[in-house]
Amino acid sequence: MRRRLPALALFLLPLAVAPAAEPAKVTHRVLAADQSKGKLAIIGADGAVEWEFVDKHDVHDLHLLPNGNILTHTSPTTTVEINPKKEIVWKYESKPKEGYKGRVEVHAFQRLADGKTMISESGNSRIIEVAADGKIVKEIPLKVARSDAHRDTRMVRKLESGNYLVCQESLGAVREYDDKGEIVWEYKLELGDRPRSGGHGPEGHGVEVYGAVRLPNGNTLIAGGNNNRVLEVTKEGKTVWSVDQKELPGITLAWVTTLQVLPNGNVVIGNCHAGPENPQLIEVTRDKKVVWTFKDFKNFGNSLASAIVLGVEGKVIR
Repeated sequence: MRRRLPALALFLLPLAVAPAAEPAKVTHRVLAADQSKGKLAIIGADGAVEWEFVDKHDVHDLHLLPNGNILTHTSPTTTVEINPKKEIVWKYESKPKEGYKGRVEVHAFQRLADGKTMISESGNSRIIEVAADGKIVKEIPLKVARSDAHRDTRMVRKLESGNYLVCQESLGAVREYDDKGEIVWEYKLELGDRPRSGGHGPEGHGVEVYGAVRLPNGNTLIAGGNNNRVLEVTKEGKTVWSVDQKELPGITLAWVTTLQVLPNGNVVIGNCHAGPENPQLIEVTRDKKVVWTFKDFKNFGNSLASAIVLGVEGKVIR
């Protein structure tokens, strides 16, 4: 007669354990621009070119709009919206403001929820908000030591509070301005334990900040430009997280530009001017594990300053 094992014994028997499935490989589609190749392009996760547009300007900002169009710039003064058919459907030409005779360059812009477009005008040393008909409806003056068309600002973002987070390259500072042009918060980058040195590649070191975003916890995530690192700072200016130049295995950071915080908390870092031995984009977890890199020196070159990881579900901060 066959004996039946007590139910408890069944749980104590060794189980055949199936091998753990390998985690799915992280892949992304990418929208990016590079002056050295003279184009703006969407590259599929398989590396194929899905779409491209001739743009010989040194693109410092990019946005994929909800309608599928792209907001970018095609000259130092020309901000444009391009549809998938490669037609320019909106354009704004920045000019010297009254009383200013110097050059103007645009390095940052943003389509706002109300349909207006925010544009940061270096040289004019101001932020403007422009209606669809091209009329300036708001102007916020920026505080600078002296107006500099190339170095007044890099990335600028309007915050949910209505204030503006401004990277002032020439001052090595990230500042938050209110809508009257008053500074309500500031963080100044430091050289750290390395002296200032020239060059755009890994050999260069300074405080010429490029990008910053405000996180939900109130901290500010900063792309240090030629500070060669990413850092998260509190309102009080304390550094609570960072990725330094040679902290990621096999990767050297040069001019750190793009910042994109994904819904899972990972951070996509732009690594411009780092040379073909380094990736142009890097996705890292909060414990600094590299989960994805983008290195495409066929379609782009060593001047890929602005890029967007596409197709991510959930809220992305950039």
